[in-house]
Amino acid sequence: MNTSRMFVFKPMKSLLTKCTRATVTSGLRRLACTPSSCPRVCIVGGGPAGFYTAQHLLKAHPAIQVDIYERLPIPFGLVRFGVAPDHPEVKNVINTFTQTAQHERCSFHGNVTVGKDVSVEELQQAYHAVVLSYGAEGNRTLGVPGENLSGVYSAKDFVGWYNGLPSNKGLNPDLSSETAVILGQGNVALDVARILLSPLDVLTKTDITQPSLQALAASRVRRVLIVGRRGPLQVACTIKELREMVNLPGNRPDMLSADFQGIAEVLKDLPRPRKRLTELMMKAVQERPAGAPLTSRQWGFRFLRSPVEVLPSPDLTQTAGIRLGINRLEGSGEGARAVPTGETEDVECGMVISSIGYQSLPIDPAVPFDHHKAIIPNAMGRVQQASGLYCSGWVKRGPTGVIATTMNDSFDTARVLIKDMETGVLDVSTVKPGSHTVTPLLQKRGVNPVSFSDWEKIDAEEMKRGTAVGKPREKLLDVTEMLKTAHS
Repeated sequence: MNTSRMFVFKPMKSLLTKCTRATVTSGLRRLACTPSSCPRVCIVGGGPAGFYTAQHLLKAHPAIQVDIYERLPIPFGLVRFGVAPDHPEVKNVINTFTQTAQHERCSFHGNVTVGKDVSVEELQQAYHAVVLSYGAEGNRTLGVPGENLSGVYSAKDFVGWYNGLPSNKGLNPDLSSETAVILGQGNVALDVARILLSPLDVLTKTDITQPSLQALAASRVRRVLIVGRRGPLQVACTIKELREMVNLPGNRPDMLSADFQGIAEVLKDLPRPRKRLTELMMKAVQERPAGAPLTSRQWGFRFLRSPVEVLPSPDLTQTAGIRLGINRLEGSGEGARAVPTGETEDVECGMVISSIGYQSLPIDPAVPFDHHKAIIPNAMGRVQQASGLYCSGWVKRGPTGVIATTMNDSFDTARVLIKDMETGVLDVSTVKPGSHTVTPLLQKRGVNPVSFSDWEKIDAEEMKRGTAVGKPREKLLDVTEMLKTAHS
């Protein structure tokens, strides 16, 4: 978005009586409004969903004022804390988010926990609309015995650890065993496997945190098994991530040829993306050197397996292995179901990482929440039975898709909100003070919000520290240190 100009859209009739015509610049008609006439929207969550929703609102409406509230002192959510450090190109979207945050009608308020520091009801009193875009902070549980043993981690926490999420800085994962098992075969699972097995000279050039880099340097993990409950034709990763694993320096694929029996016969009927993905897996099977020693690093998919129990060490405190139930498929293609056969197999390992999905959590008692689906119940982004409340991103549809999926989803919510303003479903005729009342309320409660310019101080400090050690940035890991830097 170009923040040097405002976008031109036909204003609503209700705004024509309130907004005054301003000067004409570069042939574009600009609209100005008094503080009492501007529609005010608050977005809860400073990740991709929040920023994309803000971006479309600012573009689609000539007078709307948008405030983004984020729990952490730093913006960008999973772009910062979820994208693998060796995928810097994916983080380029931060440039677009920065333009949005610097827009003259947008303000960022970090270090504000909605539901604790300020309630959703208080935000509704201050804004014409509240958009909940706070993502999925919870973990789906395995639901099997032993999942609470030392050595069992969620992929979300493990990714947060090496990406510098403050709440995960103390994870200290045990990397002393030779074999690690990852449950799940999506892109996050492959990210974790790649980080565990990547050569250090690759990782030292990224923004991976220094403590995790040091831990990986001492890691004894040499073998990673990536387990899925269904077969090769249902694997959830994309070809880009799979190709990175196949081409990972110093590693070799370790696949079971039996898993691919009969696959060649159905290749020609597969959709092109699925066909290319399957062909790459089959090529990896064929190129596996027979009898290669375990001392070389290796990774492999294990299909038709579901966790039954995490097996404990003799003292019952540590992970010593995992018992996997063997499945068979009913049906075919994307709709195939995994059905237990009753057979099991045990795999010796000292680390189990669960990559079976993130989960949204309730944010405030005033907000409806579907605990079964772990989403806010909504119709096209309108929160059900809650006028003036909207949602976008993972809390709207569940933790699926890539950043582009979240972008389109967030744009859809923004369009619905704008339509509701235009049709009168959302009343914008009353005066709403926005942050003019929320900020003093927060300060009274001992909360010191972080502005986007404050974040830029943190950003500059991180890049300075990174330059000193030959990295693009060295992230601050402690919220207290972040706040000290931001308010210096």
